[in-house]
Amino acid sequence: MNKVLENLIHIFKTPFQSSVLVFAVILFIILLAPLVFRRIKVPGIIGLILAGVIIGPHGLNLIAKNSAIDLFSTIGLLYIMFLAGLELDLKGFSNYKHKSLIFGFFTFIIPFIIGYPVCRYVLEFSFETSFLVSSMFATHTLVTYPIVSRLGISRNEVVGITVGGTMLTDTAVLIILAVISGSVKDELTMHFWIKFTISVILFLLIVLFIIPKVATWFFRNFEGEKNSHFIFVLAMVFLAAFLSELAGLEPIIGAFAAGIALNRLIPQTSSLMNRLEFVGNSLFIPFFLISVGMLINLLVLLEGPHALIIAVTLTIVALLGKYIAAWITAALFNYNSASKNLIFGLSSSHAAATIAVIMVGYRIGIVDENILNGTIVLILVTCLVASFVTEHSAKKIVIMEKFAAPALPNLRDQKILVPIYNPKNMERLIDLAIGIKNPLNRFPIVSLSVVEDDQQSRQKLIEAKKTLEKSIIHAAAVDQDVEIITTISQNVPSGIKRVATEIFATEIIIGFALKSQFTDILFGNIIKYIVENTNQAVWVCSISPNLNQRKKIVVICPRFSDREYGFTFWLDRIFRLANTLKISIDFLATPQTFSHIKEYIQTTKIGVPSNHIEFTDWSDFMAISPFISSEDLVIIILPRIGGISYKINQEGVPRLMAKNFENYNFILIYPNEAEHYPEMMFTDDFDKNFIDEGLNQLSKKAKSLKDILLRK
Repeated sequence: MNKVLENLIHIFKTPFQSSVLVFAVILFIILLAPLVFRRIKVPGIIGLILAGVIIGPHGLNLIAKNSAIDLFSTIGLLYIMFLAGLELDLKGFSNYKHKSLIFGFFTFIIPFIIGYPVCRYVLEFSFETSFLVSSMFATHTLVTYPIVSRLGISRNEVVGITVGGTMLTDTAVLIILAVISGSVKDELTMHFWIKFTISVILFLLIVLFIIPKVATWFFRNFEGEKNSHFIFVLAMVFLAAFLSELAGLEPIIGAFAAGIALNRLIPQTSSLMNRLEFVGNSLFIPFFLISVGMLINLLVLLEGPHALIIAVTLTIVALLGKYIAAWITAALFNYNSASKNLIFGLSSSHAAATIAVIMVGYRIGIVDENILNGTIVLILVTCLVASFVTEHSAKKIVIMEKFAAPALPNLRDQKILVPIYNPKNMERLIDLAIGIKNPLNRFPIVSLSVVEDDQQSRQKLIEAKKTLEKSIIHAAAVDQDVEIITTISQNVPSGIKRVATEIFATEIIIGFALKSQFTDILFGNIIKYIVENTNQAVWVCSISPNLNQRKKIVVICPRFSDREYGFTFWLDRIFRLANTLKISIDFLATPQTFSHIKEYIQTTKIGVPSNHIEFTDWSDFMAISPFISSEDLVIIILPRIGGISYKINQEGVPRLMAKNFENYNFILIYPNEAEHYPEMMFTDDFDKNFIDEGLNQLSKKAKSLKDILLRK
């Protein structure tokens, strides 16, 4: 009995020595802290930081700040910076990069200008100490970035400006840190500057140019290895972080650069992005936040007035400098108060770079324990303030965006039908459906398999259902729902039409067969039947699995396509797809059509870069060749017969694309038509299924004839 008691005492002796127990405690904190604090209207991030204070060496001392905690903490910090670069809207950022530069300048220089005289003349620090601490005021860590990511505004302009400014100011501060460190060690020679410049240039060349090419090759050649994609991305992130360290910069710069390098290759709606965000937000980032709390020692405030004065002064200067920078930026660009507060909330939390600056200063002897402890208090207070401000202002922006955004052109609920005929195309068609789907849409994507009614129909139904169930698993990886339908029909086209009518589908996405079958020549193929017998938008796709590697979208619009009923419907979907793939759009259209496209862009405030190339000669459709490449996604708008923009020569476009652009990624869109109810061609007692049955039998005879001819 005593031995058992001794074992229990040993196991629960603080700090815990059992790695299993340590990990279990941290997991319970990650699970419970956000839930408890959100119940009392406090951001979950604060709960994780305060939990770190309680369990850390300066609290109950349940868990020691050892190498294992430091490892997970480092991974979490790098993950925050990586996701910030990965989720950055690069196309949108190119439109407001000057704003980001201006904010980066203000958020660096203003805290520095305020901090230096306070440190030098009020706190009476030395020149080197004052310079280092003042540069520390200019840093900030995106501790509250998970809040804006969770609320779905990570691609907001204000967020993009702040993230860009973060990297500019942190890079500048970390360079200053390297310079001060070299100055103290008397290493600030010409050799130091030459070595530093060359190493930074090599780092940028490898991360921004070589890594994207390697990633493109890897994703293309190992398309089916989904788990390998995740490991590959993590390997690239830590490789970039290590290269950054070799170049004399902090690893967080490398992680952010890796996010930018892989930004275009990992779409927001992809299963890979979902896995990256899930692992980071569920495990590594909470680990980092807990480790930040473990650094904080609140007892330092009781050691005397000097420590308290330094802690309060540093905290006030840090918050004041960041608030003034946010206020000037918002005033300069006419942002509202919610946007100003969001800039302040994102840029006011000090953690990673701040710790790096102070710890380096502490190691080289220009920062004492009072400054170190004051900085820890600064980290706690700024993280608390930043969390409250970011959560409050981000929710305001979400509410304002919902009220200010114009109504989508499609007033009905979007419901996408994806008939699957070739299982090899299933994943890419489902991915396209996810890419054009409105995130707020409440209906699942419908995956359909139609089996012809014959003697093997029962077995075919079982096999079809097993195939479609894979689409559920594939879509679940990106938190999308797929409903599967298997049905028997006299023929495949009529079955697709019937299901599309029954479920009130708004779009039908089907694969494009580059080589027509013998029966298609006799009776017209599935695509032609669906286009002629439905009024839903029909997307006919010949696309590769690596759709995210396209350089841009090229949309070819017929003359007067802007006058068609379905104009704003397909335009909305294409812009959403471009936003998902993070690429721009070239419109080959008449000036009149593009003027309506620009009007739509202005009305809906879409941030996708769009260019106009005048194109009117549909009589020579091959004239599009100079404007497209195999690295583009080509989308061709083909109106139905009777449409305002319909021309007879458009009928040959599918054949021309199959013949001349077989290795290209292209989509043929037949826009939806207004619902109409023409007079019935048949009397009520005439069974139209009789015709379908006759055609079906004739088709079977033709197939038998084809087999006989082939055997001969």
